[in-house]
Amino acid sequence: MDSSIKLLLVLLISFELAFVQSIVVNILVIVLGMSYLLVKKVKLQKLLLLIIIPIIPVASTWSSFYVNGTGDFIHSAWLLSSRIYAYIILGGIFSFTTSINDLLSSLEQNWHVPSKFVYGTLGAFNFAPRVRNSMLQIKTAALMRGEVLHVWSPQIFFKAILLSLRWSDNLSRAMQSHGYAENNVRTHYRKQRIPAWNWVLFITIFGVFQFIVLKKLP
Repeated sequence: MDSSIKLLLVLLISFELAFVQSIVVNILVIVLGMSYLLVKKVKLQKLLLLIIIPIIPVASTWSSFYVNGTGDFIHSAWLLSSRIYAYIILGGIFSFTTSINDLLSSLEQNWHVPSKFVYGTLGAFNFAPRVRNSMLQIKTAALMRGEVLHVWSPQIFFKAILLSLRWSDNLSRAMQSHGYAENNVRTHYRKQRIPAWNWVLFITIFGVFQFIVLKKLP
């Protein structure tokens, strides 16, 4: 499925899930989502992280409603706890099976997102590993001077801002030197077309989800 269609589907299901008062629907989303990730051969370590990391907020939500809730507090506790996992799984479906390059290319070519935003975002993602390496270099240089810098040290943030300004200027110059112009019509080496079957699959999945929601399961 095209990355932009997948994003639209995940967003629509996530939005509607906020208004669905059914534990069964949440569990179905979790089970089907995990099955999809297994079919896509996502690493077991990542799947375990999807389950383990939310344990604290899920347990806190459940205990908060169980102790302080009123009315049908048990249903509310399980509803909101399972909804957190459903959101986590939906996020995993998108982030673990989607390339940021494919997504941005599809948004630009099929949804007419401004190229300035697309290439700026793409540049930011590509700079992320360099930021991590630069932070290590800054800490190492400080240790050589006998100074220990922590994550909360203001020197790190100040130097990171200076590096970001320098990199942004270099990126702008590089794009201009390669012929980038914001208002000109661009050609693309790789065309991102949305096949008709993607729309059929999108309508089918969303339609089935609507059918399940309208069944008003407990």
